[in-house]
Amino acid sequence: MVLVPAFGLILLLLGIGAQVAVVLGLVTAVLVLSVHGVPPTVIAQTAFKSVNSYPLMAIPMFILAGNLMMRGQIAQLMIDLVGAIVRAVRGGLALTVLVTSVFFAAVSGSSVGAAAAIGRSTVQGLRDEAYPARFSAAIVAVGGTLGLMIPPSLGFILIGSIVGLPIDKLFLAGLLPGLMEAVLLSAATVWMARKHGYGAQTARPDWPGFGRALPAALPALAMPVLVLGSIYAGFLTPTEVSAFAAVYALFLCLVVYRSIRPGEVFGIARESLLQTTMIFAVVMGGSLLGFVLARLGVSGQMVAALQEMGLSGWQFLLLVNLLLLVMGMFLDGIALIVLTAPLLFPIAQALGIDPIHFAVIMVANVEIATLTPPIGLNLFVMSGISRIPVHEVARGVLPFYAVRLVGLMLITFVPAISLALI
Repeated sequence: MVLVPAFGLILLLLGIGAQVAVVLGLVTAVLVLSVHGVPPTVIAQTAFKSVNSYPLMAIPMFILAGNLMMRGQIAQLMIDLVGAIVRAVRGGLALTVLVTSVFFAAVSGSSVGAAAAIGRSTVQGLRDEAYPARFSAAIVAVGGTLGLMIPPSLGFILIGSIVGLPIDKLFLAGLLPGLMEAVLLSAATVWMARKHGYGAQTARPDWPGFGRALPAALPALAMPVLVLGSIYAGFLTPTEVSAFAAVYALFLCLVVYRSIRPGEVFGIARESLLQTTMIFAVVMGGSLLGFVLARLGVSGQMVAALQEMGLSGWQFLLLVNLLLLVMGMFLDGIALIVLTAPLLFPIAQALGIDPIHFAVIMVANVEIATLTPPIGLNLFVMSGISRIPVHEVARGVLPFYAVRLVGLMLITFVPAISLALI
């Protein structure tokens, strides 16, 4: 079958450093032309249709909102607020990093962006309290991954647009798994800090300090409440609320905190536009791949093959997790979703697996992919910020990697965690 060498060529080109969007576009365009009876105009039509989507319009606005929040001093505000309470336990500053990551997850939807913003504000402080350098980098890298699960998640927006699932339900489905992951990571952090004696510990929670920090932090704390509350109350669609989030973030940074100058807004908007263009280009290439798979009936053939093998739903999910974990070593999260969603979702639905639950499983795998060498983006981000080698960051992440796998298994085999709020 022509798809086998095509997938091999895609992985080869990606492995030598070619741009994901270019690789997907070129290889899948050739695949489309190889299908008998398909005119070349289908390439342009399919690519345009894939991004001519109302739900996808949420992506540039959430990216802009996240970039604005990252550029301000909001990370330090959250750290001061949370740290006043949780630093009364051993490893309190590391725990503060994780709790702050939950906040940034709820305003950015980006793993790399959250890690970069929090890392710049905390890495030196962690070192000053005698946390090992690789542990300091690892805790920020791991905390940043929560931005992919806790809504508003760009991963859920992408999956919903590709396979036609309601994004508001995907956001709801990601809330409990994201909080569960945060609790598991926090427990592991406290255990490691106590075991190895990491970090300082205050005698008791600093409630006066919390009271002093709260007024300044309240406008920022209101953002996730307004964003998620507007969606879940039915006042705004995810696309509409993304525009509201961008405007509110701009108001916070320019008026409330004055953390950026008006002249910097254009540069931030330009950066957000470039990031959006990269995502949309990958989506275009992935849509061509989905067209080929549908035209050749690949999904139906695979369903038939699995039925002949007698695989049950849980066995299929186990195989999917293994496949995504391996592919996550070589692909970034966007490419992983775009390449696999058109193929795997029809099979999952044919086996009776809830598509919302399956979307959460996929995002959980993407979270792990950002921590997996040799491509794990969060590892490289924290290597640059902490100025230690990537392999040292990866060694620091290793204990947390085991925790993430436990979380993945719980999400996979306990569907209620994902579906309880739907």
